[in-house]
Amino acid sequence: MKMTTIAAAALAVALPAGLAVAADDYPNKPISLMIAYSPGGATDFQARIVTMVAANKDLLAQPIVIINRPGAGGRTGWNHFASKASTDGYQLAAYNVPHFIAQSIKFKVKYNIDNLEPIANWGADPAVLVVNKDSKFNSVKDLAAWAKDNPGKVTVSGAGLFVGHHIAFLQIQNALGVKLSYVPHKGGAPALKSVLGGQVMAGVNNLSDAFRSRANLKILGIADLQRDKQFLPDVPTFKEQGYDVDDSSVNFRGIMVRKGTPQAVIDKLAKIAPAMFANGRVAKQMRIGGSPIRIMDRAAVKKMWAERQTFLTGLLKGLK
Repeated sequence: MKMTTIAAAALAVALPAGLAVAADDYPNKPISLMIAYSPGGATDFQARIVTMVAANKDLLAQPIVIINRPGAGGRTGWNHFASKASTDGYQLAAYNVPHFIAQSIKFKVKYNIDNLEPIANWGADPAVLVVNKDSKFNSVKDLAAWAKDNPGKVTVSGAGLFVGHHIAFLQIQNALGVKLSYVPHKGGAPALKSVLGGQVMAGVNNLSDAFRSRANLKILGIADLQRDKQFLPDVPTFKEQGYDVDDSSVNFRGIMVRKGTPQAVIDKLAKIAPAMFANGRVAKQMRIGGSPIRIMDRAAVKKMWAERQTFLTGLLKGLK
């Protein structure tokens, strides 16, 4: 009898018992969500909203705490997460696509779509071209004409290298047929501040950030296939203005974990996260903050990641 008890205990250790335990007990303490950008930017702003009801008893029944780890356009935070975060479901990260996928293609980084696991997507935020309200540019055409006569002198801020902002910048530069100067920042918030403060002549930023600061900006164009009828209905797309800029830079945002996280934890998060994002309080605050919601479940995000990996591999070969 004693041997049988010992054998059973050994077997319990040998088997992935955490899977069974996780389904019943997870989560039993607060969860962290790493944001690879500065406080106050669109990802940080939205993450705080979409997780505000996590502690509801019908959701995770535990709070989600935001941890910012900005730097290198997201690479600092995602490198740390992919190599050092726990795989017990208590350390999550926000993803940005195309950002982390494009960076995994262009740079030697520790993350890619194969060692991260998507949970769910909460939003999709197009890039917009903005200038200070006192700028001499009133349209994309104005900016293009001045840039043609002054090659490289139009400085344009964005949230790092090979993030959605940078991809939009490269497409805009190619479409306008002019030389612009890109100025990378540690996130959307500091990038926008440099436009508002006059440190740069223009900026590529998120629709949501620009919407909240629209009283102090001119928003010249949106990098999408159609106008945003909810928040910026009067801002034309680049295509409407005759410039070939598509929706490649639209910023998808959601939650992910490291590969190796127990499947039971992934399944539970994947079931609860879309309901959390769809909560009425969350939807109201996202609307007030000018933040477009696009909820996608785990299966849809996995498909989107794979499609964007293929698409961006081709796109980035042609952008310099």
